[in-house]
Amino acid sequence: MITIHGCYRSRALRNIWLCEELGLPFRLVQVVQAYRESAKDAAITTRSPDFLTLNPQGLIPVVEIDGLVMTESLAINLHIARTRGGELGPRDAREDALISQWTLWGATEVEPFSIQILVQLLQRKPEQRDNARLAEAIADVRRPLSMMDTMLEKSPWLVGGRFTVADINVAEVIRYALPAPEVLEAAPRVKAWLAACHARPAWKKIAAEREKEPVN
Repeated sequence: MITIHGCYRSRALRNIWLCEELGLPFRLVQVVQAYRESAKDAAITTRSPDFLTLNPQGLIPVVEIDGLVMTESLAINLHIARTRGGELGPRDAREDALISQWTLWGATEVEPFSIQILVQLLQRKPEQRDNARLAEAIADVRRPLSMMDTMLEKSPWLVGGRFTVADINVAEVIRYALPAPEVLEAAPRVKAWLAACHARPAWKKIAAEREKEPVN
């Protein structure tokens, strides 16, 4: 049994999505980020002493799997995919390399900018936004997505001509940019690819669960 410490409105969603795609049983221990308003009603937060023994950084997710305690959501997904991922995992060393490449690309080339779009447009009130930083983030995220758009000319999926963990990992970092729809309008293949990712039954299931949680 895989134990996921976190909540749907967090990076734990990436791990939950992969488990749902693979039909892997998991136990979700609800842990809420301490900075959220809903934390005051939560049994466990990222500042709870018991949670801090699992991750002294005070961040979610934490996943217990294969005798490991892992704390980085994308690394967790790569481990699950390599050990029990079936067709969502790598078939050989070449695919493993490409899946890792796309995952690290998403983490380094996209997420630093897409997360700023999310923060500025959804987590801050209009009068609190840094509009210059928002405009810069939109411009910066367009560059890597333009490259990805070109890559998607060759295949509808990122690795092996099929949906894999690479698509989950990259879709999750691009999702943060959705509050600025103009980002994907400039990358139509990426927009279609993301729509295909979000049309999957596993995504629809977890998205519905995510909607049940408080936004703040």
